[in-house]
Formats: sequence, C-alpha cells, structure tokens
Amino acid sequence: MSRLKDLQKNLFGGTTSNARQFGMIFTLVAIVLIFQIWTDGLTLRSDNLIALFQQNSYILILAIGMLMVIVAGHIDLSVGSVAAFAGILVAKSMNEWNLPWPAAIVFGLAIGAVIGAWQGFWVAYIGVPAFIVTLAGMLLFRGGNQFIGNAQSIPVPEGFREIGSGFLPEFGPNTGYNNATLLLGLIAAVAVVWREIRARNTRRAMDADPAPMWVSILRMAIMVGVIAFASLRFASGRVGTSFPISGIILLVLVIAYSFYTRNTAGGRHIYAVGGNSRAAELSGVKLKRVNFFVMMNMSVLAALAGMIFVARSAASGPQDGNGWELDAIAAVFIGGAAVAGGIGTISGSIVGGLVMAVLNNGLQLQGVGTDKVQIIKGLVLLLAVAIDVYNKSQGRFSIIGSLMRPFRRDGSAVPASPVPPPDAEREPAKAAVSG
Repeated sequence: MSRLKDLQKNLFGGTTSNARQFGMIFTLVAIVLIFQIWTDGLTLRSDNLIALFQQNSYILILAIGMLMVIVAGHIDLSVGSVAAFAGILVAKSMNEWNLPWPAAIVFGLAIGAVIGAWQGFWVAYIGVPAFIVTLAGMLLFRGGNQFIGNAQSIPVPEGFREIGSGFLPEFGPNTGYNNATLLLGLIAAVAVVWREIRARNTRRAMDADPAPMWVSILRMAIMVGVIAFASLRFASGRVGTSFPISGIILLVLVIAYSFYTRNTAGGRHIYAVGGNSRAAELSGVKLKRVNFFVMMNMSVLAALAGMIFVARSAASGPQDGNGWELDAIAAVFIGGAAVAGGIGTISGSIVGGLVMAVLNNGLQLQGVGTDKVQIIKGLVLLLAVAIDVYNKSQGRFSIIGSLMRPFRRDGSAVPASPVPPPDAEREPAKAAVSG
C-alpha cells in the first residue's frame, strides 16, 4: 500500500509539475494507442509520425507564445494573420527583391517584432484590452497579406524550404536507420536521466526528501522507453526522411522557453501578473513591461510559424494562417492553462497541441471529412472540459482539478517540504519578490 501511495504521489498526479506533465503524457499515449488500434496500425507508422510533426510544428510553436500570453491574462486572436502577413513579405523579399534566404528569415523575425511592438504598445501603455487589439490586428494583417500578395501565391527558393520540409542529414555507417535521429534520441535519453539525478541531488542538498528511488527509476524507464520508441520510428522512415528540421526548431524553443518561464525572474513575473496583477505591481513587477513583452514575443513566434509553414508549402498564399489562433488557444487550454491566467506550462501546451494533432490525424486516416473533423474536435474539447468541471464541482475525481492542485491558494495541497519544485509556478506576490 505504501508503494502505491508513493506511486500516486510522485508519478500519477502528486503535487509537483513533473507529476502533472507525466499525467498529460499518459493521456496522449492513451489517445495514440486508441487510434493505433482503430486505424489498424497506421498512426504509429514512421511516415505518418513524420508527417504529423511537420504538419503541426507551426501550431506547436504558436502554442508556446500563446501560453505566455494566456498566463499573463490576455488572449491573441491575430497570430494566424500575423503569420500570413510575415510569410507573404518574406516570400516576396526572396522572390522579387532577391534577398538571400538566411537574411529573409531575419527579416521575417523583425517583421514579427515590429508587429508585436505595435500591439504590445496598445495593450501595455494605452490600456486597450488585448482581445480588441488583436481582433483589430487579425483584420488588419489579413488584409495586408492579401493586398501585398494580390491574393496570389508567391513561391520560395529551395534553400528556404529546408526549415519547413527538411530532415536531419544522413551520416556515419549504414545502420538501417538515420544515425542523426538516433543520436538525437540518445541525447534526449541522457538528458532525462541527468535531470532526474540532478533533481534528487538538489532536494538532498536542501534537506528535502526526494522521491523513493524505485519511483525515480520507473519514471526514467518510462521516459527513456518513449524516447527510444519515438527515435526508432523517426529514424526508420523511407530513405531521405528522418526527424524534421521544423521539429528541431520546436525542441530548441521548448527548452529555451521552459527554462525562461521556470528559472528566470522575467518568467516568474509573467505568472505573477496573470495571478494577481495588482499584487504583482505592488511587489515591484513592471506590469507594462511584462504585458509588452508577451505580446511582442507572441508576434515574433507567429512570424516564425508563418515562415515554417510557407517553407513546407513551398509558397505563400492568401489563405495561410486561417484558424491557427483557435488551434493554438485550444492546445494551451487542453494543456492545463487557466482561463483567468497565472497557470500553465510550456510542456503542457505542447502535449495539448499533440493531443489535438493526433485527434485530427487519426480522424483523417479513417477517412472522416474535414467538416466532421471540426465538429468532433469541438465537441471533444467542450465535453472533456465540461465533464471535468462537473466532476470537480461534485467532489469527484477531476483530471484538471488534480493538475491544478499545486496552485491552490488555500494551502491544502502545499508540499510539506520547504523546497518548491524547480518548475512550479509560484504565487504571484512570492514570484514578484523573488524576482
């Protein structure tokens, strides 16, 4: 019985962010297995997994920025239009202005920064709600895309297409797999083991009790097993394919933004503002600076997502970006973010985005029409949240409630240990002071 309690506390929904992330991962695995059976093994085929990542990498990149916007208490409806606007300008700069593609990428990021600064100025310094500012931006930049492109598609050069449709290169001996992908998987597995060992040593150094060793071993075994399986799948695709370059870009962003939101004063300030903006401001947080940053950062990531999509499509078109903002917002909320702000994680949003991606992919593999896919996705999202909220109100088991337990302010679920988990979101006032 004690081992079962240890497992529940440390692996299946305890009070640490690690437990929440593992719970989300298990949910994703369950959905994948359901579709694997339903599609007669098509879901986990190498070519399907590679296509799934390529087709959804730009949405997952948007989810990273949207998570920070929502945590800060805002919403951004303009990301699809901003992505399309940046994409058409980048395509035009290479196609008509003869700008080298590396310089065009920098140009596209600069466009996103300027747009983000424009919208951030209205939100942070004028005080216009982000919903209104970005709704105006959605119309403004959608029209700008069609005006500049004259409602036509503009092709992009071969070199630029690598960021959207390229793969890790082949090198080394002939193993029957893509060696670069295998190496990437090995690095990821080593990182998981190192992080677990480091977390245990950190808690010992702070005189806190680490999780039982057998729980840590089980946790590492599960993660390493998932990484090994995924690596072999991506590495065993047809010759010329492997883990996508867009996936590498996504991984770098996930690592960088996870570190920023969890381990820096700036990241803690975003959670502080979303949790209680007045308390955060009284604690010394620069409220306007935080709001300006999250809006500008979102537009930069939107521009990057737009360029990746254009690179994969080999051309920029007038319909690029339609509905992207809804997919990004859905990914963030499925990943555990709170509507009121102050709660959410980068990794949770990525898993939420993958849940939607697998759902969409599995239904398409079954030949379900696009119209029915949209209806099913909407109903699944609504019913899942509604059932969870109802269970929580009735005092029953609630997935979202268990994920949110560490954030309650009544102190009922605060760990006995004086050391908070390294990736937990702090209470607003404490976060602000610590910064």
